[in-house]
Amino acid sequence: MSKKKKFAFAAALTGAAAAALTAGMYIRQEAAKRKPFEIEEMTITGMQKALKLGQVTSKDLVQMYLDRIDLFDKKGPQLNAVIEINPDALHEAEACDVRRTVTPEIGPLFGIPVIVKDNINTAGKMHTTAGSVALANHRAVEDAFVIKQLKKAGAIILAKANLTEFANFITEGMPNGYSSLGGQVLNPYGASFDVGGSSSGTAAAIAANLGAVGVGTETSGSIICPAAYNSLVGIKPTIGVVSRRGIVPISHSQDTAGPIARTVQDAVLLLNAITGMDEDDEETIWSQGDVAKDYTVYLKRGELKNARLGIDRRYLDSVSDEKAVIINRALDLMREKGAIIVDPAIIPSTDSLEGRESSVMIQEFKYDLNQYLEKLPEDVPVHNLSELIAYNEAHADKALKYGQTLLEKAEKLSGDLGSRDYLADRAEDLRLSQKEGIDAVIKTRKLDALIFADYQGSDIAAKAGYPSITVPAGYTSDGEPIGITFVGMAFSEPRLIELAYSFEQTTQHRVKPSL
Repeated sequence: MSKKKKFAFAAALTGAAAAALTAGMYIRQEAAKRKPFEIEEMTITGMQKALKLGQVTSKDLVQMYLDRIDLFDKKGPQLNAVIEINPDALHEAEACDVRRTVTPEIGPLFGIPVIVKDNINTAGKMHTTAGSVALANHRAVEDAFVIKQLKKAGAIILAKANLTEFANFITEGMPNGYSSLGGQVLNPYGASFDVGGSSSGTAAAIAANLGAVGVGTETSGSIICPAAYNSLVGIKPTIGVVSRRGIVPISHSQDTAGPIARTVQDAVLLLNAITGMDEDDEETIWSQGDVAKDYTVYLKRGELKNARLGIDRRYLDSVSDEKAVIINRALDLMREKGAIIVDPAIIPSTDSLEGRESSVMIQEFKYDLNQYLEKLPEDVPVHNLSELIAYNEAHADKALKYGQTLLEKAEKLSGDLGSRDYLADRAEDLRLSQKEGIDAVIKTRKLDALIFADYQGSDIAAKAGYPSITVPAGYTSDGEPIGITFVGMAFSEPRLIELAYSFEQTTQHRVKPSL
């Protein structure tokens, strides 16, 4: 090679090296400009974007949440929201990361860490205890249907959440968030604030950013109440939208699982994942024609305009004056956005329902719980309600800090769901809550939904089997959260989502707790 050619080659080589160096510096500079990934208040969409860009892995997400659980749940403020960590969570996250490299078409929950209430069966190494020392060693032989749906969507079960024991159907006078096995859950906005029940651990965990989203359960207010008290979004679906199979029961007439999340969109993404027909839950079979295939299409802004929203002010009587002011401000804001507030919108059956004692829940509790307990493995010490009561009495120092009055009351009943009294009460519950209750006011006043403060109105919606969605509405002067709840008739989730999302996007009230 001539000197001239050698010089040209060397020059080209030097230029290529310089270009490579320059490109490398640019990449490093751009990387340096990127903000570090912040897990706090991160949405599912934000997580998926970061996962796609390679900013984080699912394993990173799991580890970040595990670090926060250690820092805030077990130490620091000791929220006590998490009752058990999934020992395989990091391994499952690694598997998601591998699969993501070869399967580009994944759903929104793929590789996302989810916390589930500990009355929902999880097969494998984790326990399902309902917060009871009597079920401390119970490992379910099969996942609940909602867990199967979550795994099908690629979600990672990060942990089980503490709860009010047996979903707050063990005794009277027990504080929300207490279980004999898990202890007392604290509200991350302030230990003096009620954390809500019975999905208290799920709500406290999601509010404190210990998981991406959570699954709670409700019989009467147990999703809506803790969501409202922890400045979260909670969706209690119509009975039949989500399967109850594999969930420790109270009342099959009213039980359902549902999402608890920091945003309406996240709650809707989770709702999409857990819905589906279950051949072993006949309610889901009957309702399939009424269940939306994709609830995300109802995430629309501006849906408050011309919406007719009713409020029965008698339900504000038990709310503090300051909270009532916050709700009134919310109503004024909705008027500004074009909503028609029908005030008052009287629910005709309210007075008849107030103080009425129905046998439905407690009769169904004995029947349904016995059905659940009798299927438990032999190494679990209780297999019916009578054995559960006896076990608690024998371990009263741990099991009966607040007693078991509801268990004892239920045991005295027949549990016969064919009895005349039970059937009459069930018919009366439906008549007063549906035809002469929610249906009556919504139809006669041509309403899109009813509005309540916090969890007020949960009882009538629960008896009817109707849906509710709560959204953060603000905070009192001392920082206590308050929610505003939209209630509709059966399978009105699409309209409720539109209203809740529009309100959320207009107000953006949620502020993370200071831990």
